[in-house]
Amino acid sequence: MLKALSRPAVKMVERYLPDPYIFVLLLTVIAAAAAIAVERQTPLDVLRFWGDGFWNLLTFSMQMLLVLVTGFMLASSPPVKRLLQRLAGLARNPGAAIVLVTLVSLAASWINWGFGLVVGALFAKELAKQIRVDYRLLVASAYSGFIVWHGGLAGSVPLTIATEGHFAVEQIGVIGTSETIFSLFNLVIVLALFIAVPLFNRLMLPDERDSVFIDPSLLEDDDDARVRITRPAERLENSMTLAWLVGIPGLLFLLDHFVLQGGGLNLNVVNFLFLFLAIVLHRTPRSLLESLQEAIKGGAGIVIQFPFYAGIMAIMVQSGLAETLSQALVSLATETTLPFWTFISAGIVNIFVPSGGGQWAVQAPVMLPAAEALGVDVPRVAMAVAWGDAWTNLLQPFWALPVLGIAGLKAKDIMGFCLVQLLLTGIIIAVGLTFL
Repeated sequence: MLKALSRPAVKMVERYLPDPYIFVLLLTVIAAAAAIAVERQTPLDVLRFWGDGFWNLLTFSMQMLLVLVTGFMLASSPPVKRLLQRLAGLARNPGAAIVLVTLVSLAASWINWGFGLVVGALFAKELAKQIRVDYRLLVASAYSGFIVWHGGLAGSVPLTIATEGHFAVEQIGVIGTSETIFSLFNLVIVLALFIAVPLFNRLMLPDERDSVFIDPSLLEDDDDARVRITRPAERLENSMTLAWLVGIPGLLFLLDHFVLQGGGLNLNVVNFLFLFLAIVLHRTPRSLLESLQEAIKGGAGIVIQFPFYAGIMAIMVQSGLAETLSQALVSLATETTLPFWTFISAGIVNIFVPSGGGQWAVQAPVMLPAAEALGVDVPRVAMAVAWGDAWTNLLQPFWALPVLGIAGLKAKDIMGFCLVQLLLTGIIIAVGLTFL
């Protein structure tokens, strides 16, 4: 049944889904028009919202570019290549490859979303070298594991409300992760997705005549012959000592961060870890730089598109459009259905505001008073926002850009499969939030 359902979904998306750059341009026009029509903002005001907010994601854009680049460099180091090869060797057939890449991506994304994006994509490439399997579904399966990130250890909403001094602390106090990430209802949802998502991906595996394969040789890195050193500068470029003099102190800093200071994972720490592991494992600066040249090719989409999303977010937030949308859906809610409508509204807002922390700042002023008025558990409503944000990432190509850059695919290649996952996982999450 899923195979039959995925076939028209894939064809529809391949035909009608534009390049992510076109998608973000369309979203910009829609958000601006809605702000004028619904919120009665003047065109000049909307123009100012957009222009003033256009560069608000510069730091995040650089972080995401580094997620792609440092992750690629790490994976292209000889020891990690061998590890991925051995792990990929566990898959004996196409179905096993689909299940294995999904499970690895789910586990990595639950630990940290940036880690999950990179690990899933790189592992998919390694599997494609060893198993003849539909490459589109393989990469889509790697990306589908991203759905659990906001219910995991790096979820921005539950971590925000667990932090002293957060912006809503006077209203709801500090809510520990035992009531959100490690609550029974959230753990059941995560467990259900760990079972269902690999199963759904496996059931969507096309017949061989409908599959799209990739030549494994296209995924191989070029291994240059041994470098002949003729100049003093080349000795430095190929010096393992120089690389380790910098790389090992970087790893010692991380050891201090985790062990002595009790620090946790965030995007900067993940990038730092990937970078300095890559420096050490590549052994020479020349090897690292050659890997960098290959890695940077996939980052163009991040560089050009993220500023447009920052502009869209500014329009949605400053015009009041995001708040209006949230209020409209919450007005339909009862005590029982508030988590469901919160989940749905968060999913819609996420298409225009693809940022977990930013979305919570927009929706909390609407959702928290509604939860108090209806007597609904606040941690559950907060997690409904978190899951809604994670859910429609299966439709929104914003977060897929690093995966697509590493895999060498376009959004239309994987989003048909992701659309089926969107429908099925939405049911699981909604039921869990409403009835557990």
